[in-house]
Amino acid sequence: MSKIEEVEGRGGQGQVLDPETYRDSIGTMDQSGKRKWVYPKKPKGKYTNYRNIVSYILLFVYFAIPFITINNNPLILFNVIDRTFFIFGQPFYPQDFFILTLGAIASLLFIIVFTIAFGRIFCGWICPQTIFLEMIFRKIDYLIEGDRNKQMKLDRQEWNSEKIWKRGLKWSIYILISLIITHFMFMYIVGYKEVFSIVSQGPFAHPTNFLVMILFSAAFYFVFAWFREQVCTLVCPYGRLQGVLIDKDTINVFYDFKRGENRSKWRKGEDRKAAKKGDCIDCHQCVVVCPTGIDIRDGQQLECVNCTACIDACDEVMEKVGLPKGLIRYASENEIEKQEQFKFTGRMKGFALILLFLVGFLAYLLYNRGEMEAKFIKPAGSTFFVRDGKITNTYNYTFLNKTNEKKIVTVKVIDPSHGEITYSASSKITVERDKISKGTINISFPENEMKLSKQNINIGVYDMNGKLIDSYKTYFEGPFKLQF
Repeated sequence: MSKIEEVEGRGGQGQVLDPETYRDSIGTMDQSGKRKWVYPKKPKGKYTNYRNIVSYILLFVYFAIPFITINNNPLILFNVIDRTFFIFGQPFYPQDFFILTLGAIASLLFIIVFTIAFGRIFCGWICPQTIFLEMIFRKIDYLIEGDRNKQMKLDRQEWNSEKIWKRGLKWSIYILISLIITHFMFMYIVGYKEVFSIVSQGPFAHPTNFLVMILFSAAFYFVFAWFREQVCTLVCPYGRLQGVLIDKDTINVFYDFKRGENRSKWRKGEDRKAAKKGDCIDCHQCVVVCPTGIDIRDGQQLECVNCTACIDACDEVMEKVGLPKGLIRYASENEIEKQEQFKFTGRMKGFALILLFLVGFLAYLLYNRGEMEAKFIKPAGSTFFVRDGKITNTYNYTFLNKTNEKKIVTVKVIDPSHGEITYSASSKITVERDKISKGTINISFPENEMKLSKQNINIGVYDMNGKLIDSYKTYFEGPFKLQF
């Protein structure tokens, strides 16, 4: 292609770009490194409607989850400060960190498999950055300032009463929304009750929390009021990752260049096939509607988030001029070049098998996570004592109840089986759900049974039905004995 196109920049400034070198620059930045503001036209169409539905469902889920409980436990909670985690109402502790790590790895692998098969569709449909920007902040732009042309006109005009009023109103709403998003984000960390309590007590009662909230709100405001699509094009590593993952069999938003070229302006009543012209009428609607400011006709680009706005814009134009829809569509490169249908490649199958293995192993770990975790540790500096022909050691126990039910347990020595337990309190130890219980026990063995000065023992914890729910291996100390 040898066409020269002019791309409008912020404040009415323009830059002439040669399409042959478009990959050497970013669509939202000129050659001097100055930001070019993107004014996307308000999208409409089938895919836009679908994205709206998906986004509104995900926004509802985001704002509803902090208030949902299962067995009086929060549905999702990641309290890093207190090292308390709840996933689907089940408690997880630092001891279960390896399970959470495996879960994170499985999630990452799922994204990789999904990207290999369907490209960057996650970015356009599910990513929180896209949802907050396109479905909340961008819609406020359209509501207050109007569509693309009106926004550009407002940006170019002097700071008169109209501009001050509209910008002031928009920025005020941005601040309010940023505060709301931040408060709900904190609900995922400390719970909604704690957030309401902190808010009701005021900033002077919790100055640190207040400062953190202001900083996070400012970050949200900065990202969605100014940085915007730059997050996707400059910061997010996923755009770079997709360049490694996708291939010619990956489904992406593609322009059918075989059908569209040679592109030329529309002339009513013209036989384009006879004139050897493609179906692309060079209307630039796919460009002006793009939220990252790219031209999808230049091929696959890391700035493309697969938002489908260009598909809807192109289909609308095709319908108006009487040409078939689908000039821009979800397709693979091989489908366009070779007319091949999508196929599940060996690479996809390999990653999918690894993912299935990880998910199965993760499910096994979750199922066998155990009801309780018990530890028996000898106090620092303690030693044994001998009384009435028995050697006794003292142990501090820690019981962590991982279930949603109160547990009443007893302790027994499994091996050697002739050990005796003496409790500091009742022989039945109560451990509340999701709680830790601590105490002290004494374990005694007949002196003539001790063959070694330090002997391994196994201590079991049993529920009221006599079921072994956990065990712990430690050592038992006694007098030094010469071995012959």
